[in-house]
Amino acid sequence: MIKKPKKQLLFGIVVGIAVAALAGGAIYYYWQKSLWLPASEIESKSTKFINEDLLKGEGTATVKVAGREGEVYKLEVDYDGQKIDSYVSKDGRKLYLQAYDLEKSKEAKSGSTSAADEVVQKSDKPVVELFVMSHCPYGLQMEKGIVPAVKALGDKIDFKIKFTDYAMHGEKELKEQMNQYCIQKEEPTKYLAYLECFLKDGENGGDSCIAQSGIDKAKLESCAAKTDQEYKVMENFKSKTGYKGNYPGFDIFKSDNEKYGVEGSPTLVINGGKNESSRDSKSLLKSICSAFNNLPQECSTELSANAPSAGFGSAAASSSGSGSGSCG
Repeated sequence: MIKKPKKQLLFGIVVGIAVAALAGGAIYYYWQKSLWLPASEIESKSTKFINEDLLKGEGTATVKVAGREGEVYKLEVDYDGQKIDSYVSKDGRKLYLQAYDLEKSKEAKSGSTSAADEVVQKSDKPVVELFVMSHCPYGLQMEKGIVPAVKALGDKIDFKIKFTDYAMHGEKELKEQMNQYCIQKEEPTKYLAYLECFLKDGENGGDSCIAQSGIDKAKLESCAAKTDQEYKVMENFKSKTGYKGNYPGFDIFKSDNEKYGVEGSPTLVINGGKNESSRDSKSLLKSICSAFNNLPQECSTELSANAPSAGFGSAAASSSGSGSGSCG
């Protein structure tokens, strides 16, 4: 639900809206048949739900289906003159909305300090931790943006992809996150190559990316099995133990999630502090470089200022700006 604090209106939230809220009994039929709900019905149901159940008179939003990405419809939500990319599962059961903060919008218009200019703790070798869910469209967007910055900086930084302590995209996400954890642990020099492949083709499975990246599959499977046994990932998933609400827990980085107050995917942490950088490569490079005691020459690398598209696929620019959506 929309909450309206004294100083801001938070448009958006959430993830995992109930079936009945959007499309009633018709959705169940389509879900059972694994078909796509008609785009016209997605538009009308989403428009009604957002305006009547979320906004409740706080302005009016219009919704258009902009296409399909993987197993979801991409929506263009027009609210208060801002176009906000959002998503609905193909069967209409889950609605994903971006967060829209009016106060930050006002600050941007007034020329206030940008997120990339935030003051961060400085060091000789910045530690950069990006928390995501492996199948979250917005986490994928941030990963697409940060990879060029990380490649430009190389060993000048300590970079890790970490995962939130719960997963919203089912069994496939739990398994993928264990694989990525193990690749970084066992064959870290091959991880970026794997990640780039996964960001583009991951919705079709990661096996081809494992092969393309030259990863030792036997070593990976052994590590994943040990990790699963240590953290009881699949056991807890099947027994519904350690769930956060409706979603299974993922405890590998639980202590880091608690330490930094991670609330969703993506969450960027630089030298121990959360950073609200825009998701284009240029902004992300600037945010990371603000944490150096002495700027290396790599910080002058020219990178794209266009935000990548959310979800799997190429890193082509989104038509909706830097984006601020999250899963969580």
